This record gives sequence, structure tokens and C-alpha cells, in this order.
Amino acid sequence: MSLTMLASPVRKEPRSTREPRRQGQTYYIRTFGCQMNEHDSERIAGLLESDGMARTASPTGADLVFVNTCTIRENADNRLYGNLGQLKVLKDQRPDMLLVVGGCAAQKDRELVRERAPWVDVVMGTHNLGRILDLMDHAQEWGGVTEIYESLHDLPSQLPTRRESQHSAWVTVQLGCNNTCTFCIVPAVRGPEVSRRPGEIVREVEQLVSEGVVEVTLLGQNIDTYGRDLALNGRRRPIFAELLRRVGEVRGIRRIRFTSPHPADFRENVARAMAETEAVCEQLHLPLQSGSDRILARMHRGYNAERFLARLAMARDTIDDLTVSTDIIVGFPGETEEDFEDTLAVVSEARFDQAFMFIFSPRPGTAAAGMNDLFVDPDVVKRRFQRLVEIQNRISEERNAEMVGRRVEVLVEGPSRKDPRVVKSRTRGGKIVHVRGEFPPGTFLEAEITVARRHHMIGELY
Repeated sequence: MSLTMLASPVRKEPRSTREPRRQGQTYYIRTFGCQMNEHDSERIAGLLESDGMARTASPTGADLVFVNTCTIRENADNRLYGNLGQLKVLKDQRPDMLLVVGGCAAQKDRELVRERAPWVDVVMGTHNLGRILDLMDHAQEWGGVTEIYESLHDLPSQLPTRRESQHSAWVTVQLGCNNTCTFCIVPAVRGPEVSRRPGEIVREVEQLVSEGVVEVTLLGQNIDTYGRDLALNGRRRPIFAELLRRVGEVRGIRRIRFTSPHPADFRENVARAMAETEAVCEQLHLPLQSGSDRILARMHRGYNAERFLARLAMARDTIDDLTVSTDIIVGFPGETEEDFEDTLAVVSEARFDQAFMFIFSPRPGTAAAGMNDLFVDPDVVKRRFQRLVEIQNRISEERNAEMVGRRVEVLVEGPSRKDPRVVKSRTRGGKIVHVRGEFPPGTFLEAEITVARRHHMIGELY
């Protein structure tokens, strides 16, 4: 554990004996980054509300503002410090407002956050979410504090949760990552892999069902390797395929999703569990990153293009109506035109339903950040990126067009932001369908797809 204090030590108090101290006060949470960060924010909200606080929709007037940070890409850092600069105005107007920065950027850049935003009251990392109330007490009594644990302090199940959705929930099954991808900062800010016991996960899902949840998303940084660090009866290790089946046996759960698998570790037993477990959705996020074998080796991804396409073909052969999304990085150090053409070739063959496409961003602390002599000219990267986007957009629209005329089950997520007379819903494959009508979130509908767009579809009640 690494602990940096800017004042006297924080007084610890057992969580079970603590009485609510902030009754009537309000909090606001701003979250950057991935689903893991979103789920961490739900845990923070649960802790704050256990202390008597209530959520507010704006930082203006809030007694506490919590910024949950991401550091995967450079623009995330830029957005963070821009956001903190705006919050300084509120802090100057209301010095009693507490400003807390947590998450991955705080874990990695603890001194930098304090240096660039000295008006922040608390800087805390990804491993000590459960300490927020004590740190807030310390900041109010003694002044600013930075506390970073280098290893896990509280398991997710030990913390209360305030979910954004009443019908859908995230369930953390694994924390950290053991991979050494040269572009990724996650192992440094989330630590090594730690798996939760399967029985504990199942009990959490059962509790969620009792609260009205019908859909869960299982979260892990490299979820295919779930359970490798566990031993049952001293010899047998649980595997992710078995966990899928066990969660699928929980009565009342109608949809199970998971993220993110790794192509090097995705196996047929997981694909079979997806196909044979009714509640598991026909949706797979399989990050390609690059279609060039040379770049994949430089990324330390553990597979080549042929192996990736073989795993994808196996999944599609095993799981009917499978929807597949991916991640792709353009302009990784040393990427040549030939390497990029290899990526376009794989994208054309794979025909992903959706792709999250990014321009390479060097992250300090990663191996790729030290490959600066191989950085690709930004103008070249931008042109390549635009070509990739155009090709994938065309494929996405074609894949959606294949759905026109089909009858599908959709789950309502809420009203459309553009038209309150229309609801936004989602298929089992994760595709967005807009349906006219007013239905509460969590409602299952049968809809016929009538119109296909690039990023969504339109359906009519069947």
C-alpha cells in the first residue's frame, strides 16, 4: 500500500458503527470512461447515500462533487483538467463544497492531479472506494488529502450501491488484468486479476432479481480468464463458461451480457455456454485492435489476424444471430500503409455490427509511449481513421438492414431524448431500436424492424 497524506492521518472508523452524518446534504457525480468506472460511481453513490446525502442533477449547489476519472486516452485527461478548471469557479464561490477526484487518473497521476488542481480536497484511487466517507471527514477537519492504495482494499460486494437503472445492473466478477498490452494502462491502475467467488456472484444476482432487476452485465477487464486465481477444494478452478451457466440458472434473470473477453482467451466452451444458456444474450464484444500481425505482436495481443477470424467464425457457427462489436486502434507506433490495409481487410471480412474506433494515444507508463521514434504522422493517421470509419459505417448499416422485417424482443431503457413519444429499447444483441409509444423502463416488447439506420433501427409493435 502507498499512502500519501497532506495533513494528519485519516481516522478510521468501522463502517458498521458509523451513523449518517450528512443528512440533507447533496452530491453530484461526474463519470468518465468505461462501464467499470460507471459501476464504481454507483458504489460511491451508495456510500454517500448511506451517509444521508441525496443526489442532485447539477454540481451547482452540491455539497460534494465527485469526479470519477479515466486515463485510457489522452483526451480523457484533457477533459478531466478542463472539468476541474470549471469546478474551480464553483469552489471559489462556495469554499465549503467538497471536491473529490477518484478513478484511474487519480490512481496513476496522484501528484499531477494535486499539482494541476490544488483546489481539489480529496484525491483517491481505484482500490479504496470504501474510504470516501473517512476521507471526506478528514478533508473537512484537517484539509486536503491524497490516499492511494496499490492493491484492492474493498471488494465490490462489500459496498452499497445506488444504481442508475432499476431493471438493469452491472455485476463485477473480476478486477484487474494480468495482460501486458503495450498500449494499455489498465494493469497499472487496476492491478492484477482478482476473481470473486462464483457463489458470491450468484447471491448478488439473486438479490438483484429480488429488487426488480431482469438484466445483468458481468464485468471483468479480461473476463475469459475469470477464476484462474481461484481454487475450489484446493484443486478445481471455476471457469467463465460455468459462471455463465450458473448465473443463467437464477430464476427471474432474462438477459445476461458480459464484457470484455480477450480474443486470445475466448474458447468454444464459452461460446457453447452462450448458445445453451437461454438468458445469455447473443452479443459478443471481441476487441481486434489491429488486423496486422506485425502490429498485433508489437501490441502484445497474443493472437494474429487468422486466429482472431477463426475464433470469430467459431462463435458465429456456435451462436445463432450473434451480434459482434470490436475495438480498433489506428496509428499504433510503426503502423505502415500495408499494416493499415491489413486492418481494413480483416474489418471487411469480419463484418462487425459495430466498432469503437480510436486514434492511438500514448499513455505515460505504457510501453507504447516509449515508441516515440515510431509514431505515425498525425495527418496520415487522420486520413486512415476516416477511411476506416467510412468502411465500418457502411458495414454497420448493411448489418442493420438485414434486420428489416424481422420480429425481435426488445427491452425498454427509457424515453428517446429527441422525442418523448418514442422509447429507446435494445435487442438481445444489444442493438438500439426506437419504438413509438410510452412504456416504462424494464418493459419487454415485441417489435418488427421497419427501418435500419447506421447506429439504430426503428420498430413497430408487433
